[in-house]
Amino acid sequence: MAPSAISPEPDAPLGTLTTTFDDTLRFYLNGTRVVLDDIDPEITLLEYLRGIGLTGTKLGCGEGGCGACTVVVSQYNPTTKQIYHASVNACLAPLVSVDGKHVITVEGIGNVKQPHPAQERVAKSNGSQCGFCTPGIVMSLYALLRNNDSPTEHDVEEAFDGNLCRCTGYRPILDAANTFTVSKKASACGNSKTNGGSGCCMENGGSGGCGGGAKEDGDQPIKRFTPPGFIEYNPDTELIFPPALKKHEFKPLSLGNKRKRWYRPVTIDQLLEIKSAFPSAKIIGGSSETQIEIKFKALQYPISVFVGDIPELRQFTLKDDYFEIGGNITLTDLEHLSEKTGKEYGARGQIFNAINKQIKYFAGRQIRNVGTPAGNLVTASPISDLNPVFLASDAVVVAKSKNKETEIPMAEFFQGYRRTALPADAILASIRIPLTKEKNEFFRAYKQAKRKDDDIAIVTAALKVRLSDDGIVEACTLAYGGMAAMTVAAKKTSEYLVGKKFAELETLEGAMNALEQDFDLPFGVPGGMASYRKSLALGFFYRFYHEVMTGLKEAEEVTDKEAVEELEREISTGAVDEQAAAAYEQETVGKSANHVAALKQVTGEAQYVDDIPPARNELYGCIVFSTKAHAKLLSVDYSAALDIPGVVDYVDKNDMPSPRANRWGAPHFQETFFAEDEVFTAGQPIGMILATSAAKAAEGARAVKVEYEELPAVFSMEEAIEKESFYNYFREIKKGDPEEAFKKCDYTFSGVARMGGQEHFYLETQASIAIPKPGEGEIEIIASTQNPNETQVYAAQVCNLPCNKVVVRCKRMGGGFGGKETRSVALSSLLAVAAQKTKRPVRCMLTREEDMIFSGQRHPFLGRWKVGVNKDGKIQALDLDIFNNGGWSWDLSAAVCERAMTHSDGCYLIPNIHVRGRICKTNTMSNTAFRGFGGPQGMFIAETYMTEVADRLGMPVEKFREINFYQPGDVTHFNQPITDWHVPLMYKQVQEESNYAARREAITNFNKEHKWRKRGLALIPTKFGISFTALWFNQAGALVHIYEDGSVLVAHGGTEMGQGLHTKMTQIAAQALGVPLEDVYISETATNTVANASATAASASSDLNGYAIFNACEQINERLKPYREKLGPDATMKQIAHAAYFDRVNLSAQGFYKTPEIGYTWGKNEGKMFFYFTQGVTAAEVEIDTLTGTWTCVRADIKMDVGQSINPAIDYGQIQGAFVQGLGLFTMEESLWLRNGPMKGNLFTRGPGAYKIPGFRDIPQVFNVSLLKGVEWKELRTIQRSRGVGEPPLFMGSAVFFAIRDALVAARRQYGVEAKVGGDEENGEGDDGLLRLESPATPERIRLACVDPIMEKARVVRKEGEQSFFIAI
Repeated sequence: MAPSAISPEPDAPLGTLTTTFDDTLRFYLNGTRVVLDDIDPEITLLEYLRGIGLTGTKLGCGEGGCGACTVVVSQYNPTTKQIYHASVNACLAPLVSVDGKHVITVEGIGNVKQPHPAQERVAKSNGSQCGFCTPGIVMSLYALLRNNDSPTEHDVEEAFDGNLCRCTGYRPILDAANTFTVSKKASACGNSKTNGGSGCCMENGGSGGCGGGAKEDGDQPIKRFTPPGFIEYNPDTELIFPPALKKHEFKPLSLGNKRKRWYRPVTIDQLLEIKSAFPSAKIIGGSSETQIEIKFKALQYPISVFVGDIPELRQFTLKDDYFEIGGNITLTDLEHLSEKTGKEYGARGQIFNAINKQIKYFAGRQIRNVGTPAGNLVTASPISDLNPVFLASDAVVVAKSKNKETEIPMAEFFQGYRRTALPADAILASIRIPLTKEKNEFFRAYKQAKRKDDDIAIVTAALKVRLSDDGIVEACTLAYGGMAAMTVAAKKTSEYLVGKKFAELETLEGAMNALEQDFDLPFGVPGGMASYRKSLALGFFYRFYHEVMTGLKEAEEVTDKEAVEELEREISTGAVDEQAAAAYEQETVGKSANHVAALKQVTGEAQYVDDIPPARNELYGCIVFSTKAHAKLLSVDYSAALDIPGVVDYVDKNDMPSPRANRWGAPHFQETFFAEDEVFTAGQPIGMILATSAAKAAEGARAVKVEYEELPAVFSMEEAIEKESFYNYFREIKKGDPEEAFKKCDYTFSGVARMGGQEHFYLETQASIAIPKPGEGEIEIIASTQNPNETQVYAAQVCNLPCNKVVVRCKRMGGGFGGKETRSVALSSLLAVAAQKTKRPVRCMLTREEDMIFSGQRHPFLGRWKVGVNKDGKIQALDLDIFNNGGWSWDLSAAVCERAMTHSDGCYLIPNIHVRGRICKTNTMSNTAFRGFGGPQGMFIAETYMTEVADRLGMPVEKFREINFYQPGDVTHFNQPITDWHVPLMYKQVQEESNYAARREAITNFNKEHKWRKRGLALIPTKFGISFTALWFNQAGALVHIYEDGSVLVAHGGTEMGQGLHTKMTQIAAQALGVPLEDVYISETATNTVANASATAASASSDLNGYAIFNACEQINERLKPYREKLGPDATMKQIAHAAYFDRVNLSAQGFYKTPEIGYTWGKNEGKMFFYFTQGVTAAEVEIDTLTGTWTCVRADIKMDVGQSINPAIDYGQIQGAFVQGLGLFTMEESLWLRNGPMKGNLFTRGPGAYKIPGFRDIPQVFNVSLLKGVEWKELRTIQRSRGVGEPPLFMGSAVFFAIRDALVAARRQYGVEAKVGGDEENGEGDDGLLRLESPATPERIRLACVDPIMEKARVVRKEGEQSFFIAI
């Protein structure tokens, strides 16, 4: 979303520059020398690379938060005096920053024919699904190996902390990377499971050593072993650091144009001269903050100075009582320096340990490789990780200008929000940091964020106290970030502490009271989370106090030692059952095979929409979005935009062939492509600017002037219910007589289940290219879409063309998850209008921010339930009202609500049910399909009432579930018999295989013995119906060609978004035709090969398209039967096809399939809703730190019934990825809207900086997955008797949520708060001790659910008229 433009003119210099500047960049790119003297000063390294055709490096977010753009920049490091290979975010790096360096991209290290070992191992370990994030992940691994060819497993996990993947669940990537690790474990054995073998004798229970393994030699690591089937990794064969660069002379550079000029000084004197001449010049070190300001705030810095190549600013010195670091030392160097020095200095090195701890979890490695402490300080972020450390340590900032040097104490440095005392003409040259005293001084640092790795802080603190020999506080500084508009010291608390005897508990109590006064946050405090932030401020001090007490001998008895240790996770491990499909494995089908495009993806050769080279006359589109949540459009003025050089034209509602053509979204056609007279959400398209570059189009969009008259807006479901803001929709399912059953049952309980939505966060944002063919009146669309058919239909509508003149193609997507089922159509249709109007190709790839405000999310849901149950635990009745937040338009909200209703029984037989569904009409983006499509929301409501009712019965929820399980032959509330029912069996197997009973007992004991740590365990089943609920979508077509040389080309209606559909389809074709897998190829999905295809969704694509392909192959097989008989069993397809061709036999066939038997009628409650149910059971264990709300998943054991798997490797990947996506949904992913201010009604969480998906170190520490085997599927009549697997495992992630809840119940019980057992309870509210936990269970919600004295002291009560800062819809 293009923000408003701010384009200051370049300053006139205040003084004369005496330095002679060069204007030529010289660097190496993938081993080749590059010399540039005509440089666009506004482009980043990423834009340069993609502009010259190196498109393997991807744009995922534009803010350094996802790692898709990772490249390696090799350079001589003036701090360490060594060559360092830095993983870097190319989307942030200014092109000027690579002078004198060697840039290495994914294309430079290998290709499909000769892949680098890192590329090959990620591919062969199934570490690439959609592939969009993969080049960045490969380059992070490559950087690790270049700097350390013998990494540990810890090094591996840390190397990926700046990379995100939305598909794989991370486990296979870690498995691939760990093949490079060197350790002293038995896994050095070549036969170890880690190394791809069947198992080392030590792993398999043997007591002796293995003869083939290498032996330990003192502290020398064991020699790396190359796993079978992998290329050996030889560090000596890597690209060398170019010898010419070792002699490279760094010259001062000046380059640019009238809009922007870069300076690159190489000495401090040159820098100070520039700063004297241009006081407002922007000083840039890592550009991690500046580039975000440029891209997302439209700030322009006409004079920018890159200071990363000034060696003097990257030095450090250690003195007797302080150390001094250059302002521009990289955070990576500071991290390593502080780690090393902290160990050497002992007690005096506490400051080093604090710095190291804060940097370790600051951003990702790519940011730490370029970020600097000076940038951190000058940015003056109120939530900075390092600034509290500098403040608490009494550091001094050394500022230099051309004529003087100034020392600024940290206590005086921060002047207000984002303001400092640094003089305008000065630069921050260095930071002088005092060492900790040898004796009686204590220094610690703390941080709490939404996610452990690569996340901005919620609250951060650095706490220092100095005691006299008799334990009296002599000095104290308690510095906090996240508690005010800038980094601040808790002055009242410090004043209180000085002079007090530290080791007296009265001192602790008094300090906690003083902290309350220091940080008396109002309920609606900017940034929100008032109670949580206050609890963290108190909790950090409590932890610090007792950590100090552990060092005081006289205080041992009163020390709360358990509060001291912070929650740390172990290295992640995991296993899958490789023999799951052994009983039904065939020649091709049933075998694990890598994703067919895996090698293309890991080498950057796989082409996505925006990788397609631009046409000569191509235009770029940028949407003009509404900035108001609900308003009348008074005027839209494009004139300023059209005056910008490079802006060619615009399109809006007036370019539609008719008012009807502007409306879309069957069956209601209520949504408009372009806003007409009113906007209904912030992020609704008003128009589209067309320009010669993406940057010019964005600039033009910013210049469009829109006048609004604001109208009242509705955001949350509760608000919509109160105001009766609903769509004209009502559904109900009724079975039995619930009213009568409630009268007869022993207990009636009621409650509310609420869960938030979820951003898709596919790594490739929405992207399309529309190519007109004016001579023929045709249009071709290349789109990242799950729905080529609907893309075609609406492009035809807006261009007033028949569908036969519109061709839509989709090669692959960089992820979809439902977000490209309908919402991609909104973009491609606008581009089609633009291409037809201008008669030129038009492309657009949305920025991450634009995508998140425009394309919709998973629907938030609210369930108001009442359950009738007998004393024996048997549920008798359920009455349930379901509401979802549809957003501003219908989209698929009705179908999502219906699926939630059909899944609200979970896996449980409830004889009397009445379920009603409504859709809330609000002013958010239009919520849409997302993996699970309402199923997870319905099952979450079910598991919520199961858990809460079990608590009220005083019955273990595991037993309560078992009592109420469906049994084979039982009938659901929508009157479908349950067949091939294996949930009870898997429930038993998972408990046995995970040692559930013993772990439950161990957890009970653990919780009794620990005050601040609690563990929880949950066992969650799933039953997911497979079929589109709209009957007509359950059909598919396919086209199969056999060419004369025996090669096979397959086309089908499904699209590839990383889920491995094309891989499974090639396997089915290869098996059916009896040819090798490598002889079958799927080129793309296109509307001119398979017409009228259904969207790739509902986990039904393998079933539908697989049978269509099989049908086509059977037709061809029938024609080839005589030739097989004639030529014999050893004949190749080439021989058979050759013979058939000369006999004029048709070697092509069109296949078709429609799902039989299904067809449900709403109202009558009859007919078959789903063809079958995919099932699963998961056990999850968590540990939480109740002092902060931090948690970690200790272990997860997942078992899925996927029938007879077509490809177990693909299915395991889907299960792992869906589980982690579900873990994100239920524990950390939270969308928030701004309530007030200039951005009122806008989405706040619009990028990876504010919206957190799980990272590498959020997955279970032990992550086990298995497939059900040893059973019969008597009723399953799908292709190969397989079950759909894409969506069903997502709900398994809720096991982590319910394990967290289990741990919280134990935490509350410790303070006498637990559910009241028995007794009727109708309203679901009240002080009954029952824990009612909303999803997602964020650290904030976890902490607020606790009832310890610190939390109760910190709770901020809402005063009359106060509202929260954010809105959760």
